[in-house]
Amino acid sequence: MDKYVVTGGAGFIGSHLTRALIARGYRVTVLDNFATGSRDNLRGIEADIDLIEGDIVDYNIVSRALKGARYILHQAALPSVPRSIKDPLRSNAVNITGTLNVLHAAKAAGAERLVYAGSSSVYGNQPGLPRVETMPTMPASPYALNKLTGETYVRLFCELYGLQTITLRYFNVFGPRQNPHSAYAAVIPKFIESMLSRIPPPINGDGRQSRDFTYIDNVVAANLLALFAPTLDGTAVNIGGGGSVTLNEVCAKINRHLGLSLRPTHGPERTGDVKHSHANIKKAEQLIGYRPQIAFDEGLQRTIQWFQAARSSGEGNQ
Repeated sequence: MDKYVVTGGAGFIGSHLTRALIARGYRVTVLDNFATGSRDNLRGIEADIDLIEGDIVDYNIVSRALKGARYILHQAALPSVPRSIKDPLRSNAVNITGTLNVLHAAKAAGAERLVYAGSSSVYGNQPGLPRVETMPTMPASPYALNKLTGETYVRLFCELYGLQTITLRYFNVFGPRQNPHSAYAAVIPKFIESMLSRIPPPINGDGRQSRDFTYIDNVVAANLLALFAPTLDGTAVNIGGGGSVTLNEVCAKINRHLGLSLRPTHGPERTGDVKHSHANIKKAEQLIGYRPQIAFDEGLQRTIQWFQAARSSGEGNQ
């Protein structure tokens, strides 16, 4: 049976991918050091995976995890723009050296295909929406630069070594099991958790910044499409949700779902943040057949319901 490896498989996105692969009957190895991932995300599937606990910065561990692998979903990263500004050295080590380790180990293992989790942050704050892959890249943070360097390595390993690769530039992924408690938590889980506690959600800036929020099921679908597309040539494609919503609008929508009228609190803008994002996804549709199936409002409702159920059962993400 073909071996599939999910690096960062205990993380938010990685665990959804792991579960999707298992549901299809595939053999899955998860590599994670649990720095940002959670064992709770693997609850109920422990017997269905081969778990290797370790850091992608350690090449020997990566090599062991990828031995015999045919397909690799490289999700492992140290996320967050603010975190990368605070500690650019660690961000560089994980996101660049770690990615190079994974690519090199994949080549050495004779793997056929690698799908890389890229980021829309590579576009920076340049004018022009929606973002199209032909636009220049203008990273505004160490994290964005890390991801751009990673996708450049991904392209080179395809061109130089014949490893079929693709970069999926994610646009603001959200959904169930996303951690709201980290100091670097994403906006939507942080808003939902705050508002479920009847606490006004905090916004950095005036709230008019917009995001192409992409529900997790769409991202899972994109990865599976990329795994089984006819050929991959190392290119990068946008993976978005098909629209753009301001943070103020997100607060208003959560209020409506919960029957509340909480007004957000506003603080200073964060250094390195991108003001607006919106993906043109035509290239992804042409190359891998990607089209988002879950619209933002439906995804938000599903996410709120998951957080409500998790609170009721006492199983919220720790």
